[in-house]
Amino acid sequence: MSRRESPPPPSPPPQLLGVQRGEVECEDRPERAEPLSDTEREIVQDTWGHVYKNCEDVGVSVLIRFFVNFPSAKQYFSQFQHLEDPDEMARSSQLRQHACRVMNAINSVVENLHDPEKVSSVLALVGKAHAIKHKVEPVYFKILSSVMLEVFSEDFPEFFTAEVQMVWTKLMGAVYWHVTGAYTEVGWLQVSSSAV
Repeated sequence: MSRRESPPPPSPPPQLLGVQRGEVECEDRPERAEPLSDTEREIVQDTWGHVYKNCEDVGVSVLIRFFVNFPSAKQYFSQFQHLEDPDEMARSSQLRQHACRVMNAINSVVENLHDPEKVSSVLALVGKAHAIKHKVEPVYFKILSSVMLEVFSEDFPEFFTAEVQMVWTKLMGAVYWHVTGAYTEVGWLQVSSSAV
């Protein structure tokens, strides 16, 4: 009688490779984020103009997908963590307000791409607030970035070509780099099993 071997544990989703629960990528963290070229900045700013015209609706779509696909993220939002139904989420004024805050933060980054110090300053504030005040695990920024790019690509396929998606992926990598730098700066140590 042969013994059955247990299957290997499932692999993490591709967007989460290199990040363990509650950890900031410190060892593999490059010394600095790769800056966007002038052409890449123009691509981001041009495509963002189309997205930002529908700021609130797009932001709500992003957060709904984020919370439906990663329900553990709702633990950080007492005002709407009880919401399960996407339609109910869409009607939540608190969720809509947070969606606007997220989109406005991205807008601040996009508007200031010509000024790396300003971008770094904006993202440091976001990172520190989420680390110290809200105690959000940094991996959620990487997850949210992926969700944003999915929604943008689906809602605006005429603008989010493969080339544009690559540029936005580079930008979101830089956003994550700056945010995790703020976590490192404040001595982020929290580890939780709830992230993924």
